Amino acid sequence: MQLSEQEIIRREKLEKLRSLGINPYPADLFEVDHSTNTIKQNFEEGKQVTIAGRLMSRRIQGKASFAELQDAAGRIQVYFNRDEICPNDDKTAYNEVYKKLLDIGDFIGIKGELFTTQVGEKTVKVKVFTLLSKALKPLPLPKTDAEGNTYDEFNDPEMRYRQRYADLVVNPHIKEIFEKRTKLFNAMRNFFNDRDYFEVETPILQPIPGGAAARPFVTHHNSLDIPLYMRIANELYLKRLIVGGFEGVYEFSKNFRNEGMDRTHNPEFTAMEIYVAYKDYNWMMDFTEKLVEHCAEAVNGTTKAKFGQHDIDFKAPYPRVTMTDSIKEFTGFDITGKSEDELRAAAKDMGIEVDKSMGKGKLIDEIFGEKCEGNYIQPTFIKDYPKEMSPLTKEHRDNPELTERFELMVCGKEVANAYSELNDPIDQRERFEAQIALADRGDDEAMYIDHDFLRALEYGMPPTSGMGIGMDRLIMFLTNQQSIQEVLFFPQMKPERKQIELTEEEKTVYDILKKDEEISLTALKAQSGLSNKKWDKSIKGLTKHGLAKVLKEEDELMVVISG
Repeated sequence: MQLSEQEIIRREKLEKLRSLGINPYPADLFEVDHSTNTIKQNFEEGKQVTIAGRLMSRRIQGKASFAELQDAAGRIQVYFNRDEICPNDDKTAYNEVYKKLLDIGDFIGIKGELFTTQVGEKTVKVKVFTLLSKALKPLPLPKTDAEGNTYDEFNDPEMRYRQRYADLVVNPHIKEIFEKRTKLFNAMRNFFNDRDYFEVETPILQPIPGGAAARPFVTHHNSLDIPLYMRIANELYLKRLIVGGFEGVYEFSKNFRNEGMDRTHNPEFTAMEIYVAYKDYNWMMDFTEKLVEHCAEAVNGTTKAKFGQHDIDFKAPYPRVTMTDSIKEFTGFDITGKSEDELRAAAKDMGIEVDKSMGKGKLIDEIFGEKCEGNYIQPTFIKDYPKEMSPLTKEHRDNPELTERFELMVCGKEVANAYSELNDPIDQRERFEAQIALADRGDDEAMYIDHDFLRALEYGMPPTSGMGIGMDRLIMFLTNQQSIQEVLFFPQMKPERKQIELTEEEKTVYDILKKDEEISLTALKAQSGLSNKKWDKSIKGLTKHGLAKVLKEEDELMVVISG
């Protein structure tokens, strides 16, 4: 393991602490009786307190020092005085341990008393301090100069997502997103529990990946010697519970789909699904808009939220538009009664890429997604989907070509999906068989036949409406985050590349390149200000490390970032 100079120094300090008889990772309980927040809220001069946290800054002035301690609630100033800490002749605790062997990022426990400084700062005067954990790697803390300019902020997204633990320490505002995420789950759970709906758990490893059209992750059960699939949805299991006699069930489930990753999709995501007996999709629309309004209020204290350039209002009620009317409005094309060939030709005429594996449902979905979806900024229900798009949905009571299904759209993205659930086992079997025909044509997202679910339906399922919400996407909208990675503690990432040690000249060139991602070779050399020899060595080093490529575009050499 290659260590930086600072890491080597910290390890040397670790050994010096041990030589002084100090365990840098003690097992003893450290009893905390206050947080930084409770101190500030209930501040009393002279009050005795015991707190713990990370040492985040220090200003040492001889025998006295001001520092900042950070715990889960925030930061507070602490005051170290040599004579307070070391009242006898032995000054080792201050002169050696505190001044020389502690580092920014170390966890310490403090016993002291509260006082207010001459400039009015609430402060803890340290009487005794205890090292609780030595940090061997320096935190990526930003630096501020005398003019107030900030440098070296830890804001590179890839680094932040990979090292979320460091991100949370040095960017405390990130915690607010996850605090709001928890508020959302609690608000939704309370909304359901107040109506006596029952929270349940269903299998993550399943013999058939059912309940959605998606490509699954496949694994193998060694003991049973069978393939298993990671859950793509929990719908079919929750409906089995409705068959079993529950009249309202819900689950917050981790789902896994072996598909693409982008700013709104992660292969592992959290969904909430709820099923209520004796209801239909009209009731569920009323229920959903009340639920989402309630959650927005609980998370932000208002139904209004900012998302990018848009001001969203989650106040119910929401407009209701049929999919047929939506496509007609934005394309001028009426999908009613159209054959597969007619839909494919229309999609091509609209400039939409299609292929032979797409049936009527996929073609309609592509047309809606490309031409209509992005127009719905405020919460809007799109309803009455064609039957081919909805193999688990009850046929529309007024039009046999359609189903009783809706999706809630916000800022051009689906947030919720709901049906009047198909409870006719014969119809359901025929729908599954139609999905198999699509799979045979090459549709790798077509559904499997779940024979056990069909057997459950044959025992009888009451009229039921179900609804699912993408929890990650909803919290994105409620916290104004443009990327799903910002609302997941540990999003899926590409394998981490081995850290490359760059020379100062290579760093200079690479920093310029990171700003532009593509720049002419001549301009890059000029901006670097390097001599010919250093320039040649630097550009060759970056290309060797795979961080940059030199390409020829027409008559000019261009440098593009590749790392």
